[in-house]
Amino acid sequence: MKEQKGVGRMWQLYKMGGVTPAIASMLGAQNAQQMAFIRSMTKEQRKQSMLDEPLKEMEVVVFDLETTGFYPYNGDEILSFGAVLLRGKELYPDRTFYSLVNPKRRVPKHITELTGISNEMVADAPDLMQVLHDFMEFCGKRLLIAHGLGHDKQFLNAALWKTSKVNLTHRLLDTMMIAKWLNPHRESYGLDELLETEKIKVTQRHHALKDSLMQAELWLLYLNRILERNITTLGDLYAYLSKH
Repeated sequence: MKEQKGVGRMWQLYKMGGVTPAIASMLGAQNAQQMAFIRSMTKEQRKQSMLDEPLKEMEVVVFDLETTGFYPYNGDEILSFGAVLLRGKELYPDRTFYSLVNPKRRVPKHITELTGISNEMVADAPDLMQVLHDFMEFCGKRLLIAHGLGHDKQFLNAALWKTSKVNLTHRLLDTMMIAKWLNPHRESYGLDELLETEKIKVTQRHHALKDSLMQAELWLLYLNRILERNITTLGDLYAYLSKH
């Protein structure tokens, strides 16, 4: 109970005066600054409108998370972040982000078998606040794209709330939704099946960065098909997706 009261007091102090000496004392100076950056990033993002930007010129970040399970509000945690930057039809393979995260809990055996991430690997990894700060800095105000976005969005929101008491405010796109719109009669829209259909080389699955790179290739294929349909802006694309 004392800890909960302390956390409540910390947020009350923050709302009154930002990163005060009292906040810095509670969190540590570095964590306090990271929290302030994350909060300012989401606040600025609310003002940012990119609906009229041409898709063929837009900078986007394709990202992926690996996690200990499916339930961030029931004890599951993020294990790794991966992301890659694209501008229009160009992928920048040297502009990537990858980091393990110390989940402060045991990694289940079946998750280690799936992802290759072991307890030993994450023991010395940076904590969530540090990696989340670095990831948000990499993403900037850009559109975020993922495949099966619901899972990643849920974990990102849980992480943002846990560390900084904010929610994700970035514009988002789900390549699974785009696949369903472009190919409405498919039986499966899983990433493995789509990579096989589109003849995208599978390097390593369930690795956050390598999945991001493969998903980026998928997005580029879909972007060409979107532009061929004379859909040129993000607002146009949102409008079409909302009807399907």
